[in-house]
Amino acid sequence: MTAYVNGKFMPIAEARISPLDRGFLFADGAYEVIPVYGRYGFRQEEHMRRFQVSLDGIRLPNPHTPDEWRALIKQIIANAPFEDQQLYIQVTRGADVKRDAAFPVNVPQTVFMFTAPMAKPSAEMRANGVACITAPDIRWGRCDLKTVALLANSQARQLSVDAGCTETVMIRDGYLTEGSASNVFIVKNGVVLAPPKNNRILPGITYDVVFELAAKHGVPNEARPISEAEVFDADEIWITSSTKEILPVTKLNGKPVGHGDAAGKVGPVAQKLHKAYVDFRDALVAASKNA
Repeated sequence: MTAYVNGKFMPIAEARISPLDRGFLFADGAYEVIPVYGRYGFRQEEHMRRFQVSLDGIRLPNPHTPDEWRALIKQIIANAPFEDQQLYIQVTRGADVKRDAAFPVNVPQTVFMFTAPMAKPSAEMRANGVACITAPDIRWGRCDLKTVALLANSQARQLSVDAGCTETVMIRDGYLTEGSASNVFIVKNGVVLAPPKNNRILPGITYDVVFELAAKHGVPNEARPISEAEVFDADEIWITSSTKEILPVTKLNGKPVGHGDAAGKVGPVAQKLHKAYVDFRDALVAASKNA
């Protein structure tokens, strides 16, 4: 695995960051994860625009121009020995000589990147769906920023691990927010529904693609508040992210998702839109090879 730290490429085992780094001491940083297929960064520009929003949201200057980022990303992808990758980018406020909660002055940011093989859901998960649990959403008020302050997300994710499940679906004040590391969609009477973008959910890149593809393929869709009761009465539930893509949930809190003979099975809308997603993704990858 290849890493990049403050201007240098190196094997990740050689990467070193100061223990005084504010990312380590205060979770004072932002990050982004870009899926890479066939060495093509899928929706790379959209990911980097979201990264800029996160940096702006915590008043952290961007250490590179868009062109500089493109060059660094191109190089680290090329350095990796695998075609399909997940590229992690993180910027923190840097390492100050004193531990003070106030922002330091004239301290250079810490820039860290690494690539790893793409972690894809298995064929069995795609075919049969996955099990999830629900839990209260106890995170801070700016879930729309992709920051490294992920303790509450980690706690929620561990709840699903403890239960032998794939993800934790979070509920706040009686309404669906998102998963610990994913957005959440439901389907009811053929309509694709997801919570609206606000400070309570991360504006997912895959979330946007799902709505784009639903509109393109004539699938009714709407972003609106979704009650906890609607989640449990859904015909289909999905979790979406850059690495999961569209992954059906067929069991929630130990009970099958859906109704009648379709309960506990991957639904037709998930199948249709995941095929559309794969076709869209593969077309972009093929076009990049011919560019």
